[in-house]
Amino acid sequence: MEQAHNPRRRRASSTEKVEAPRAPYINRKLSTFSVLSEEGLALIEANADTILHDTGMEFVGDPEIIAIFKAAGCDVQDTRVRFERGFCRKTIQATAPKQFTQHARNPANNVVMGGSNSVLCPSWGPPFVHDLDKGRRYATYADFTNLVKLHQTLPWLHHSGGVVCEPVDLPANKRHLDMLYAHIRWSDRPFMGAFIGAERAGHAIEMARIVFGADYVANNPVLYCVSNTNAPLVLDSHMSGALKTYARANQPVACTPWVLTGAMSPTTVAGTLAQVLAEATACLALVQLINPGAPCLMGSFASTMSMQSGAPTFGTPEAGLMVLAAGQLARRLGVPLHTVGTLSASKLPDAQSEQEATWGLLMSMFAGANLINHATGWLEGGLVTSFEKTIIDHDLCGKVARFFDGIDLSENAQAMSAIAETGPGQHFLGSDHTRLNFMGALFRPLTPDNNSFEQWQAEGGVDAATRANRIWKRNLEQYQDPGLDPAIDEALQAYIAKVKSLQPDQNYY
Repeated sequence: MEQAHNPRRRRASSTEKVEAPRAPYINRKLSTFSVLSEEGLALIEANADTILHDTGMEFVGDPEIIAIFKAAGCDVQDTRVRFERGFCRKTIQATAPKQFTQHARNPANNVVMGGSNSVLCPSWGPPFVHDLDKGRRYATYADFTNLVKLHQTLPWLHHSGGVVCEPVDLPANKRHLDMLYAHIRWSDRPFMGAFIGAERAGHAIEMARIVFGADYVANNPVLYCVSNTNAPLVLDSHMSGALKTYARANQPVACTPWVLTGAMSPTTVAGTLAQVLAEATACLALVQLINPGAPCLMGSFASTMSMQSGAPTFGTPEAGLMVLAAGQLARRLGVPLHTVGTLSASKLPDAQSEQEATWGLLMSMFAGANLINHATGWLEGGLVTSFEKTIIDHDLCGKVARFFDGIDLSENAQAMSAIAETGPGQHFLGSDHTRLNFMGALFRPLTPDNNSFEQWQAEGGVDAATRANRIWKRNLEQYQDPGLDPAIDEALQAYIAKVKSLQPDQNYY
């Protein structure tokens, strides 16, 4: 793993707690799972080229984008851009990096995106939060900072994320500054930038320069942007503005079609895949036209909808097939894959939420996803971040990390001497091998109860959600402040105050 020196990162205090090493990301030892043959992949790619050539894609509200495509020789009619077959793929493969490192202010938390690596991020975007004490409610900045702190305590998350909830008690046109500050101040893991519009993206880059130094940011990815299309086949100026800003600053952009089959894409898996690939490659080509060599990821947020009610559905077999195929398509394209994890339409952290969550996260891991957004906490189709589900999902993240680490075949793991010493008809409970390995040989999740019925009953007879409620509160009580250089903190706050003073508060975007 690349460990670039960051001269502006804080020095550790002699009084700080020394924690056990944690993996900064997952390095998958297991193979990806393929659902399409070579012929099937070639068919989807040909269909995507047909969409881009015959139908094209709209780039609205951004004349500069139109000019960039026109200069590259594309067929431009007003805001509609059509592409020669193979143009987008050729443009991407000529310069897009296959792998890159996003740097954290604590280099021990740098994440490598690409290859066999997977990075797990928390929930993104919900305007509501939920916990068992206060129920469902509009999120506040206090909830936001508590979630950032909680995520910092969770070893099987690797990334601080972005809008872990939408703090609606802050002005809509300025809250991105406070959210960025919270990630920088209360976490030392990588974080996402602001996604909506060039101006807010520029604010994120300026804040990153304060933290890391301008020269460091110019030469190293330290932010992460997701640019969502407005499916079908539209990219608006809010998304293209951020895309341009991050690409020019050499910061990663995940070009991500956001589709629900039957509404924003065809009802069929094959049709949706062709549209997703078309939209993603058009935007990835744009990144490379703006700044050849800029880091970028193929994104896919493709799920299903109920054909009876029109409501989004998650954890479905079709969604699984789509992400597995997207992984194959991204590998053939030669860029990392960005996708999503523990999505659920459930209203509570219950059996439905975890069935859907487990399916979604496993499919994304077997797809070879390099960054998985919404790996914890997501409820109600993305309207809610749940504190309890965050903890339950985090156990799932740990199980997935352990599973994809594969089977240890070391001499110790083979245990041949232990088998010989124990012999027939005996047990291994008191063996030296068990004594030496019992702490780390088997994964130990936090939320399950494996005790007898009598003990469970004596301890209150509580369910997993109630146990998770106790765990997130305990973790917040035990949160360790990673610290921030006071000079950097002061400069950040001064910059935020200056930007906020330039315009009145608005409660809409």
